[in-house]
Amino acid sequence: MSNEVIKPAEEKVDTENSATESTNKESTAETAAPANAEGAAAAKTPEPTTETTTPEPAAAEEQDAGGEMDFGAMLAQFEQEQVAYHAGEIVSGKVVGISDQVALVDFGYKSEGVVPIEEFTSPEGEITVGQGDEVEVMIKRIGGDGAPNLSFSDAKNRKSWDEIDQAFKDDTVVKGKITAKTKGGLKVDVQGVEAFLPGSQIDSRPIRNLDALIGEEIEAKVVKFSRKRNNIVLSRKVITDLEVNKQKAETLAKIEEGYIVDGVVKNLTDYGVFIDIGGIDGLLHVTDMSWGRLQKPDDRFKVGDTVQVKVLKLDRDKEKVSLGYKQLLPDPWSTVIELYPVESRIKGRISSVTEYGAFVELEPGVEGLVHISEMSWAKRMKHPKHFVSKGDEVEVQVLGIDPDERRISLGIKQLQANPWDTIAQRFQVGSKVQGKVRNLTDFGAFVEIEDGVDGLVHVSDISWSKKIKHPKDVLKKGQEVEAVITNMDIPGHRLSLSIKELTPSAWDTFTAEHKPGDVVKG
Repeated sequence: MSNEVIKPAEEKVDTENSATESTNKESTAETAAPANAEGAAAAKTPEPTTETTTPEPAAAEEQDAGGEMDFGAMLAQFEQEQVAYHAGEIVSGKVVGISDQVALVDFGYKSEGVVPIEEFTSPEGEITVGQGDEVEVMIKRIGGDGAPNLSFSDAKNRKSWDEIDQAFKDDTVVKGKITAKTKGGLKVDVQGVEAFLPGSQIDSRPIRNLDALIGEEIEAKVVKFSRKRNNIVLSRKVITDLEVNKQKAETLAKIEEGYIVDGVVKNLTDYGVFIDIGGIDGLLHVTDMSWGRLQKPDDRFKVGDTVQVKVLKLDRDKEKVSLGYKQLLPDPWSTVIELYPVESRIKGRISSVTEYGAFVELEPGVEGLVHISEMSWAKRMKHPKHFVSKGDEVEVQVLGIDPDERRISLGIKQLQANPWDTIAQRFQVGSKVQGKVRNLTDFGAFVEIEDGVDGLVHVSDISWSKKIKHPKDVLKKGQEVEAVITNMDIPGHRLSLSIKELTPSAWDTFTAEHKPGDVVKG
């Protein structure tokens, strides 16, 4: 820089010396002219002698001072003409030197400024600038002894803030990279400045897994800006809303109930799956995923899956769409009559157990119910779980089919020997039997005389002499009793029993002890 300053100064001195010499020569020529040609001089108006012969005082001083005085004046003038630089100002300059510690930048000042080499070093340790590169830097300190201190990072940061501020004012888009998850949202790097993207402003649809977005490049708009508070809030949703609303309008205009559409699984819940069919999320309920029993939606679908579904219901006003997946598959109930005729025996797997019975899956989408009363001829159970468990493979008999209601009645005990089929071989009317009181009702007591065979002792058949209001007055549940079979209805699986028939009635005793004509007292 010093050589550059010196050179212009020398050129200016030479120019002024040449001008002085030229002036002196012209003055000498004008003085000699009247002596040689007096007639010509008389015809002209003579120039004032002060302008032609007398040199300017300043010029004379410059001549007297010599070359050194001329250089000092020119240097002072050069310094006065220098641009005034201030700390905090951003200037452009050229990299003129690079060392292990600093980069020298010529930005038009009388001496080069220095930038810490760390500001031109990548995370991998590589120098990102070369000699001759144009850079923008911020003046951190200038004046006094020593080279000006400059900062490339601060200039870049200032410029980024200015551009983000302008984007906020103009409502234009900024680009950034998601760097980390934070409380309530995400951190975004926008041109080296950290901004906050709230979770509610990430997308038009809820985003469950924020970690999956880290490292992604996004476009967003600045919705809050405060340089003083170092606060920048972004919204990506305002951009996606425009596109989503456009897609939604197009989709709602072209679909109808019954249409088959392609979509992408966006979210999973316990009750179903939300599928994007083009700007609008339709609900695929768990009951419409499979003809069979499906416990959880994630057993069949995953986020990001592309699926084909059928539009079951459409409400354009509320922008709600119900979708179906199983409706695109053959309905297994359309062939159940042919596959499972009544009285046929088939194998299946227990899919669930309830208080009133167990459901048996015959094939995916087809289940039948084994009622608790159809599980065993002999065993008396309070709950089917004491007889079967979920996952058990069982053989059943088809008792009835209702395809319209999608119901199949099944039985397990029908595959076992029915004690009622051979009861006549073991018991007859008048036979004395022994059994256990199984149940007490207002009208009598049920007595189990063998596994699977109960008889009813009516309250009137308990005693000849006692007037019994309720069987519990004389009998207890679980009590062992003897009785006589008074009637058998084998097709109806009914036996009538009597306890009082074990003893003669008062009439039988009286008639046995007396004859017509006997005198009695009473």
